[in-house]
Amino acid sequence: MRELSHEEIRSSFVNCPKGETKRLSFPATLPVLDWEDTDFLGWTDPKAPGRAYLVIESGEEPLGIALRLPTGNRKANFFKSMACSFCLTVHPAGGVRLFSAPKPGKAGRQGDTVGLYVCADLACPSYVRGRRESALIQPAETITREERVQRLRLNVDRFASSFLTLGD
Repeated sequence: MRELSHEEIRSSFVNCPKGETKRLSFPATLPVLDWEDTDFLGWTDPKAPGRAYLVIESGEEPLGIALRLPTGNRKANFFKSMACSFCLTVHPAGGVRLFSAPKPGKAGRQGDTVGLYVCADLACPSYVRGRRESALIQPAETITREERVQRLRLNVDRFASSFLTLGD
């Protein structure tokens, strides 16, 4: 098990200024992370609902990516159901949200972002391990739970590595 302090998490973010990381709010209880059983830490800022954070194990150090949720009128019923880009869990309307991440470096400072449709509760590790279930019946899969976990990790790693190549 690896415990991350608030400071370790704050210093891991690659796409937001230090002032923003100092103001971010953590969930009421920050769990001790077992990276073998938790593929990433994701949460919506309890004091700023339009902001979310993703922390991924990346080699020796964690990698933090600040995310944004669209503001204003959102058409939650536009799609009756959607699948998460990370874990492929199918959710009813509103169960998958578009998260955008400012690109690192100059591009991000100029407003360029990367968007991704992910479980609204950012609980993908729990969905692939069967600890949490969507309200919808899931498509039948012929792969094992371990293979679903591997697919999740591959999708998260693919996002993180492509995201990191977008900077200056």
